[in-house]
Amino acid sequence: MEDCLAKKMEITVSEAEKRTGRNAMNIQETYTAYLIETRAVESQTEGQCAPVESLWRRYSEFELLRNYLSVTYPHIVVPPLPEKRADFVWHKLSADNMDPDFVERRRIGLENFLLRVASHPVLCQDKIFYAFLMQEGGWKEMVNETGFQLKADSRLKALNATFRVKNPDKRFTELKHYSDELQSVISHLLRVRARVADRLYGVYKVHGNYGRVFSEWSAIEKEMGDGLQSAGHHMDVYAASIDDILEEEEHYADQLKEYLFYAEALRAVCRKHELMQYDLEMAAQDLTSKKQQCEELATGTVRTFSLKGMTSKLFGQETPEQREAKIKVLEEQIREGEEQLKSKNLEGRDFVKSAWADIERFKEQKNHDLKEALISYAVMQISMCKKGIQVWTNAKECFSKM
Repeated sequence: MEDCLAKKMEITVSEAEKRTGRNAMNIQETYTAYLIETRAVESQTEGQCAPVESLWRRYSEFELLRNYLSVTYPHIVVPPLPEKRADFVWHKLSADNMDPDFVERRRIGLENFLLRVASHPVLCQDKIFYAFLMQEGGWKEMVNETGFQLKADSRLKALNATFRVKNPDKRFTELKHYSDELQSVISHLLRVRARVADRLYGVYKVHGNYGRVFSEWSAIEKEMGDGLQSAGHHMDVYAASIDDILEEEEHYADQLKEYLFYAEALRAVCRKHELMQYDLEMAAQDLTSKKQQCEELATGTVRTFSLKGMTSKLFGQETPEQREAKIKVLEEQIREGEEQLKSKNLEGRDFVKSAWADIERFKEQKNHDLKEALISYAVMQISMCKKGIQVWTNAKECFSKM
């Protein structure tokens, strides 16, 4: 971790800017661009600051970077991007992806994504990632030249492997259950938080009604007027604070959402392993079939029914020369198949070793991050309750002076 890019470079997504342009279909569109700023840490000497490098990136470019990383490093739990459109929000917040508050939270999420990649012991060393931070022009062409799209596995192929693998690895089966449970629990937490936020919003706005009533009441009361006016002021201040509180809560919700999306990153690793296992089983099955064909040709006996065997019976056997030529071809194919099977076995073992090391790293990171987020959320709730108690204590003092 000492050699990771995050230790050598300060990376920030410092601002977001709404822009208008034309897409690939020559249709005018409105989009948001994000300013990425980087500064080398090593060159910051006493009294001197390293120059800041900056460039603009669209969300779609972040998506392209992540797709490239996911395909190039299939054994790694690649950090997710923040959501493109708001989900699990309490109803008073806008779900519009151009809403300034949502754009600001997404800016923070994109910065967090870059810091996650820059802190990863493997991903941080990728040249395409470094170019994403430093090279604005020609970056897309550089990504496409890697040919990563050709390595991408189709969803249909992945689904086929899921159902047809005969000997799935128990560890990866359990990992799929783990990711499903993680997604289920966090989704439930987010839904509950959104409902509680709605109720809390209503409670605070009731205090705003109290404030209005006390203020109007104070206008017709001579002796109690000042006390009622002061109590109404406390209620108004308390009611107005709910918008900032719930906006702060959304930042904690975004931290939970990150791990909601991490669940899909875990499943992507599982799918890749299933594909490799399926290819291995198919290669082993093909090798067994060729060995059987070779044995049948060598001994002249057919152990299983086949169209070829039936044809031989109907139209006569092959000549010894023809059979010998076929045996030689099969023997060569068997040698190649054995090498291929050996290679796939080795590749599979390397994948499992690398994937499991990264999964353990991810779990440790997840436990730390969620613990910190939930503790901070609880501290915020306690602070909010203390302020509520203080408001009613102040109001009580106002009433007692009447």
